[in-house]
Amino acid sequence: MAADGAAVSELPAEAAALLERIGERAGLVITSQGVVTSVELADAERSAGVALASARSHPGAEALLGAVAAEFAGSDAPDAYDWLADSFAADAVVLTVPSGVEVRRPVVLLHVLGAGALSPASSPVPSTGRSGPSGAAAFPRSVVALAEGAEATVIELLVSDDEPLLVLPTVELSVAAGARLSHELVQQLGRRAWQIGRLFSTAGRDATLRSFQASLGGEYARARTDSVLTGQGGTAQLLAAYLGDGDQVHDFRTLQEHAAPQTTSDLVFKGAVGGTSRSVYSGMIRMRNGAKRANAFQTNRNLVLSDGAHADSVPNLDIQENDVRCSHASAVGPIDEEQRFYLESRGVPREAAERLILLGFFGELAERVSPAVRDHLFHSIAGRVRAMTEAPS
Repeated sequence: MAADGAAVSELPAEAAALLERIGERAGLVITSQGVVTSVELADAERSAGVALASARSHPGAEALLGAVAAEFAGSDAPDAYDWLADSFAADAVVLTVPSGVEVRRPVVLLHVLGAGALSPASSPVPSTGRSGPSGAAAFPRSVVALAEGAEATVIELLVSDDEPLLVLPTVELSVAAGARLSHELVQQLGRRAWQIGRLFSTAGRDATLRSFQASLGGEYARARTDSVLTGQGGTAQLLAAYLGDGDQVHDFRTLQEHAAPQTTSDLVFKGAVGGTSRSVYSGMIRMRNGAKRANAFQTNRNLVLSDGAHADSVPNLDIQENDVRCSHASAVGPIDEEQRFYLESRGVPREAAERLILLGFFGELAERVSPAVRDHLFHSIAGRVRAMTEAPS
């Protein structure tokens, strides 16, 4: 099924800009309030057996939905929001890549949310509280499953207008033995939206997963990332960037679980908060019995740009096996005065020096994602960084 040209032309500015930066793509799905409205898939991928469709029409959807989340059922019970998302999700995007197939161009999933995107399958619910007296709820869901030796890049965008909205997105990523998946998610919801999201991932023997999240929008944005390495030699890179201003709250919770020997996970979450915004990071590294010679690294760094802003960072370890290596590091502080002095001493104005330091702070992460998402991220934060550094502390 080809994408509707009218649907593409009516996309919000952020979505249209991301598509332009991506250029050629292997596939595109547009969802409206969590319901798939259009799908396109290139002929080369279709011929190779790649399937991209709504859960209503994808032949393997029934077996895939909830399969990755079930990997965590024994260690972390689902909460009320998980049940809510499962109960009210009206649809899901399902992408499967067969064994040995390499999808060379990205597959793009655009989730357009809010009253302007309201579809008949969705239903209004009471508001989230601070956002106003009434609003809408959306339950976008995505499932990506790569068979043995497959390779793909998936780029997702969540976008909404500035209106009261509750968004409960769920993403499930399954990477089989020897497969390689890069998943990049950009959250640019309106400033009155509340997000409570969940990302589950599992990687098998010698598989590689790279997961990146950018949290830019929302009034309150919570994202929980649960990753388990189930096969020997599996690798997971878990990356995130977040930027808060005004009274935003960015809340990240992560689990790096090692269930097999000689596995490696590397988590790097970096954020900056200004105004009276707040960030919260809580991370757990869990080494299960049998995860001998596994390696896990966890890093969370935060820049606090004003006296009213606040950042919390709480790393945790749960070690159930010997002969493993774990490390965690967290840092919360203002912009480095020596870096700022260095730039100012060479004629760079104070506000410009702070902007350069901030962009450099995020640059380390941006270099580890696709060029299109990197450019989109820098463009999206540049104006906000300017406003934050020029505003009085």
